[in-house]
Amino acid sequence: MVNTVANGIGPGAFEEGNPVNIYRSHISELLASVAQKPAKDIYDRLSWTQTFDKGDLGLAVPSLRVPPKDANATASKWGENFPESDLVEKPVVAGTFLQFFFKPQPLLKIIIPSILQKKTLYGTNPKLGLRDESDPSKGKKRAIIEFSSPNIAKPFHAGHLRSTIIGGFLSNVHSAAGWDVVRINYLGDWGRQFGLLAIAFDQYGSEEKLQKDPIGHLFDIYVEINKVSKPEEDEIKEKKEELKIASESGKDSAALTKDIEALESKSVNEKARHYFKRMEDGDETALAIWRRFRDLSIERYKKTYARLNIEFDYYSGESQVEMDRMDRAAKQLEETGVSEPSAGAVIVDLTKNPKTKKLGKALVRKRDGSTLYLTRDIGEAVKREELYHPDKMVYVVASQQDLHLAQLFKILELMGHQELAAKCQHINFGMVQGMSTRKGTVKFLDDILRDVGEKMHEVMQKNQTKYEQVEDPRQTADTLGITAVMVQDMMGKRINGYEFSLERMTSFEGDTGPYLQYAHARLCSITRKAELSAEDLGTADLSLLQEPHAINLVRALASWPDVVQNTLKTQEPVTVLSYLFKMTHMLSSSYDVLKVVGSEPEIKKARMALYEAARQVLNNGMKLLGLSPVERLVEGMCTKT
Repeated sequence: MVNTVANGIGPGAFEEGNPVNIYRSHISELLASVAQKPAKDIYDRLSWTQTFDKGDLGLAVPSLRVPPKDANATASKWGENFPESDLVEKPVVAGTFLQFFFKPQPLLKIIIPSILQKKTLYGTNPKLGLRDESDPSKGKKRAIIEFSSPNIAKPFHAGHLRSTIIGGFLSNVHSAAGWDVVRINYLGDWGRQFGLLAIAFDQYGSEEKLQKDPIGHLFDIYVEINKVSKPEEDEIKEKKEELKIASESGKDSAALTKDIEALESKSVNEKARHYFKRMEDGDETALAIWRRFRDLSIERYKKTYARLNIEFDYYSGESQVEMDRMDRAAKQLEETGVSEPSAGAVIVDLTKNPKTKKLGKALVRKRDGSTLYLTRDIGEAVKREELYHPDKMVYVVASQQDLHLAQLFKILELMGHQELAAKCQHINFGMVQGMSTRKGTVKFLDDILRDVGEKMHEVMQKNQTKYEQVEDPRQTADTLGITAVMVQDMMGKRINGYEFSLERMTSFEGDTGPYLQYAHARLCSITRKAELSAEDLGTADLSLLQEPHAINLVRALASWPDVVQNTLKTQEPVTVLSYLFKMTHMLSSSYDVLKVVGSEPEIKKARMALYEAARQVLNNGMKLLGLSPVERLVEGMCTKT
């Protein structure tokens, strides 16, 4: 096996998409004979190192059930007796660790051709998504990922933005790993506020404005109708306080009661309640107006999501959970003894069990008989299980909903849906602080993207000479702005909140979205100037790549498939982002050493093959994050080298 690889049998030999796995297999087989341990056990414990000075792969000897007191001596013995290899150097013994360094020339001849051949598929591994790797006929695993989920006619706030970015990323990662992904946008599209919205449109609506900007216009008229309804509700509340005091003091309150009834009967909120009751009862006229608001809003959302490279398979929502499903959920809760009456309401008391005490009490039905989100969410979860038969059901929702979702999953389990509950996963995240437009508080995602795009355009205009060379500066600024927002969001661990900073995110210096775009555009520029075809690169003599900069860059490129696979476990965008910044820093320090233009023809081809492989991996990584890599930016726009 060693000789065939070393002699250049190409990347087609690595069916599962990770060429480094041949090194794992090779090391495992050689070490198995020395250590008298199963090769599979060794294979599973070989891991990437944090820095290249500690090798390419490392093995903790104690992980193979070697007693701690013998670990140092055993590591030395295994290292000393490790056979000569065409692929790897003799392992370096560092205490109880064995550090394996890949030999440069075979690595170059494996990794670069593999990337150039696989292109966008380098890093993906369809086998990971199979229900049974030994039998592909059993099909792919399926993941339902619910994310974004804004409320129609209400602000698209920071929580929705983070959910959109993280959910889009998780969808891409699962797809890259071969999963069948169902992307669901569970809209806030039902409730009394839609009765209010219908009344508002009747009073303040404009057909022209609705067609032009449905989301913005519905929000505006919703604000207007609330200006009327709030004073009414405040007056009713005040009268009820007077009634309470009068009743307690034994005064005659008949007139006050009559006043309250009169105020309530003519109030906007009462009209909204009646309108929503018509919707619940299936009144086609009322539903037609609601359906129009919903459909127009979804069409507008689709255009905004497209700018973020996000598509949804289904626009679901609260309205799509049938009443009988919620009734069945409530009935099942009662019949299984999970729920219980409490002061006229119905609750699930999770404090009775010491294991679930922290989950508190969950309200299922109010005193007035109306159901809450919990029964709706139970109904929706069961519906998804019946429709899609998923292997995993992911909810990308802010950490503010930690308790609600923990209650939901536990209650599903207690109701008898143990398998479904085990499939459910909450991917939470911290909140964004200080997110506002220049004109004030953010209302919608479009406001955010517009503002950042304008700021990016201003940054570009600071160098007028360079700016004039950009073919479509407005479009480029828009793409850079979107990248800036998304990269700032993904810079830290999901659970950590962050401060929204226009100045920091739009900088070309430091680890920012614009810098990542600049790195990609620079590689594209080198490709154009080199004027070499894919066929030329295919005949490159890679043995000419002798410099440490070249070797280390290839070592980094080799780890990309493992980064993708590891991200499936961490479910953190920063796993990918950190890798990309590390790789672009290596690239940046290589340009002066590994010049392409002006080099000898064969050296030029070899270096260009390396840079094209790096560009492909950077492109793949950016797209996995949901970014749109730009191919042209003005050189010199970024001062970082």
